[in-house]
Amino acid sequence: MDVFERQSDEELLAATSRQPEAFAAFYRRHEKAMLVFFLRRTPTPEAAADLTAEVFAAALVSSKRFRPGKAPAVAWLYAIANNKLSSSRGRGQVEERARKRLQSEQLVLTDDAIDRVEALADAERGAEVLHDLLEQLPPEQHDAVRSYIVDERPYEDIATDLECSQAVVRQRVSRGLRTLRTNFGKESA
Repeated sequence: MDVFERQSDEELLAATSRQPEAFAAFYRRHEKAMLVFFLRRTPTPEAAADLTAEVFAAALVSSKRFRPGKAPAVAWLYAIANNKLSSSRGRGQVEERARKRLQSEQLVLTDDAIDRVEALADAERGAEVLHDLLEQLPPEQHDAVRSYIVDERPYEDIATDLECSQAVVRQRVSRGLRTLRTNFGKESA
């Protein structure tokens, strides 16, 4: 595991000016979610990809100004995303200032890349169903399943956070998954 993968978003942004790889880890952590955010709000995969690139370019440029403590880093990132989306809608095109400032070329998507973006959108729709089903679980099962399956955290870390034994976490995950399977069968019937 990369040393940056263990760091919080706030730590990654704070380290960006000294270690550019920290921002790369922040980007990898949030790129998919940001792309999905724009896929839901823009008419084309190309626009979603462009806006995603714009957001991360703006975040990189302004990472020095990020101040931990006011709001989580992901909230800061989504504020940038909302500003970029609003700006692009107002003019009817994606803003190019950040791209020019970074001297990067315009993103051109191949048919294969567009297919991958659309597949991601389809996967996200499935994730929405999963999210809805997760919300129906009792809180202790929800937290355990989400941490283990969605966040891919080890039982030991989850047990520490939930202040219980690993055996209890395993039991909650098992029961939660059994409930999800049952409810998913009802949902798709």
